Amino acid sequence: MERQDTMAKAASTLIVIPCLNEAAHIGGLLEQLRPAAARLGATIVVADGGSADGTQAIVEEIAALDTRVVLLANPKRLQSAAINLAVAAYGDSADYLIRIDAHGGYPAEYCDRLVEEASATGADSVVVSMLTSGTGAVQKAVAAAQNSKLGTGGSKHRHMSEGEWVDHGHHALMRVAAFRDVGGYDESFSHNEDAELDYRLRQAGYRIWMSGRTHMVYYPRATLKSLYFQYLGYGRGRARNVLKHRMVPKVRQMIPLLVAPVVVLALFSFVHWLAAVPFLLWAAVCLGYGAATAVRERNPGIALVGVSAMVMHFGWSVGFWQQLLLGRSQRKVA
Repeated sequence: MERQDTMAKAASTLIVIPCLNEAAHIGGLLEQLRPAAARLGATIVVADGGSADGTQAIVEEIAALDTRVVLLANPKRLQSAAINLAVAAYGDSADYLIRIDAHGGYPAEYCDRLVEEASATGADSVVVSMLTSGTGAVQKAVAAAQNSKLGTGGSKHRHMSEGEWVDHGHHALMRVAAFRDVGGYDESFSHNEDAELDYRLRQAGYRIWMSGRTHMVYYPRATLKSLYFQYLGYGRGRARNVLKHRMVPKVRQMIPLLVAPVVVLALFSFVHWLAAVPFLLWAAVCLGYGAATAVRERNPGIALVGVSAMVMHFGWSVGFWQQLLLGRSQRKVA
């Protein structure tokens, strides 16, 4: 183990933080990451998409004190473009790329554990479990939904892992050589760019390891409206992935696809009441699950977990069908 730690810490690392208007979080996040950067000999690149809330000034102030911190302009504003730019500018001397979300929570030795696991397993990518946590009533309910099988269909990276080889997970570390070999992120994807890249990594023979030693905490949307539009984007991104690679969605993804058609069918219940039955069954399952969760955890504040799950299902399904139909129509025109 001591030899693995020495090998891991000898590797050069590039830590990239895509961000936009994160003045409330970026300072604290950089202060947390700077000791890890010093231990790993890492450069921290904050790729900013044109923040107007003082984020850039905060980063510049810290960069003036620590040469390991760099501010990089990201005119395309997308996270995928931010990572690609940072790797192009600073990746030549790096063995590993670590992606950090500006609005996430991380254990103190997060970066160290990632590099150690990459060295120990020989993985080309190390992904992590993403646990969701909230503060307000809606955010807590959304967090409970996203941490549940009802909300995510049992996605592995939404639950703690003991360490295993996987097809996909929340992006944390990649070998720069593997990232560059497959062409980096596809910048035409505003959502689901991580799953799309994981598909190309696997097709190229690279291996993805889910960490059993560390994880990150995600803070979800605080309103149901913003949650809907987030999952609308996720659905579109998944459909684009399916169209690009001619993939067959997994069962846990195919079930939510039925939600939008079920809602549309319910609109015709004035013709016959049976048209509303599928919708009512779906609603009963979600709302019942939410009530049962609140009772089981003795927390009435998360009773909205069922409503949150319904919003997630509906947004994802609408987004998927929109992109699927739009993509096919564009192909016919072309």
